[in-house]
Amino acid sequence: MAFVHLHVHTQYSILDGLSSIGGLFERARELGMPALAITDHGNMYGVIDFYKAAKARGIKPIIGCEVYVAPEDRFDRTEIDGAKYFHLILLAENNTGYKNLVKLVSLAGTEGFYYRPRVDKTILRQYHDGLIALSACVAGEIPRAILNAEHDDLTRARELINEYADIFGRDNFFLEIQNHGLEEEAKVRDALKILSAELNIPLVATNDSH
Repeated sequence: MAFVHLHVHTQYSILDGLSSIGGLFERARELGMPALAITDHGNMYGVIDFYKAAKARGIKPIIGCEVYVAPEDRFDRTEIDGAKYFHLILLAENNTGYKNLVKLVSLAGTEGFYYRPRVDKTILRQYHDGLIALSACVAGEIPRAILNAEHDDLTRARELINEYADIFGRDNFFLEIQNHGLEEEAKVRDALKILSAELNIPLVATNDSH
């Protein structure tokens, strides 16, 4: 069974990603991977280079972005429990999704910038068509709710899962699990396995490649 990386940062994740686009595709081809995603932090600067490199090597490009989600309104700079933003992976399923992703990333920079370019759930609802969402790393809103829960109470995480599933559709939202040997990730994985079975939201395994 082929594995496809859906959470990948290139050198266009400024000060955060080291992987060159050409190097990524050479390695993906060596490993026999049929597709590869680009999910740079808060921008789509590398998308054209990524697309061209993928096509040149016969690998399917999956265009995405790891967006920053404001705790409340994107115009509001209030922090909630110390959080200025949460991470969320968005992947374009089709051309409509690509156009909506471009719109979201543009609005994040022009309207929602506070430390990072931020979207909010209002515009996620408005421009969700054609997009697949993953709950992201431990900096995602759902993982943070799990880590911040008192006495392992998953009520808030459950509410957030249902909210994101309502925004993107239950067939277009996935709970993301990772294993980089971090204690936080183990706690999140265990909780997401329970919530996935309970709420019938599928799991997807990713590697937060930088």
